[in-house]
Amino acid sequence: MKRVLITGMSGTGKTAVIRELAARGYRAHDLDTPEWSEWVDADPSDDLTPGRGKDWVWREDRVRALLSAPGEGLLFISGCAGNMGRLLPLIDVVILLSAPVDTLMERLAARSADGYGHTAAERAKVADLVAVVEPLLRETSDHEIDTRRPVHVTVDDIVRLVS
Repeated sequence: MKRVLITGMSGTGKTAVIRELAARGYRAHDLDTPEWSEWVDADPSDDLTPGRGKDWVWREDRVRALLSAPGEGLLFISGCAGNMGRLLPLIDVVILLSAPVDTLMERLAARSADGYGHTAAERAKVADLVAVVEPLLRETSDHEIDTRRPVHVTVDDIVRLVS
């Protein structure tokens, strides 16, 4: 089985892409959900974004089991978490979704009141993280896709890259 991680900053379209992949019949899991991830107290020694308070992390035992399970074909996972680097050895292809910061801010502002990034404070945090985290994601990615096009076109590109 080929394991594909679709990652990127908040607002790049990870959830929309993983939903489209699932709708097309692929095994696809959004790891940015409570089933797969959780908020934990931030490590005070982490100097990437000091004072941030909480970290969004994958539930490593669950994600490791998912990635280690035998199977055929393609397995798509999507998400971005502070501890995902520890699981990268289990992933065959990493695809970074990206978009300009102003596009991300528009998408986040349009989310429902309970969606992450809807508040001005959350959007400010995302903007800060884009400057720090996105370059790190780019270093570990095999491919990068700009998501300013319709979701089905982005998914077509992803399927073409990994097939």
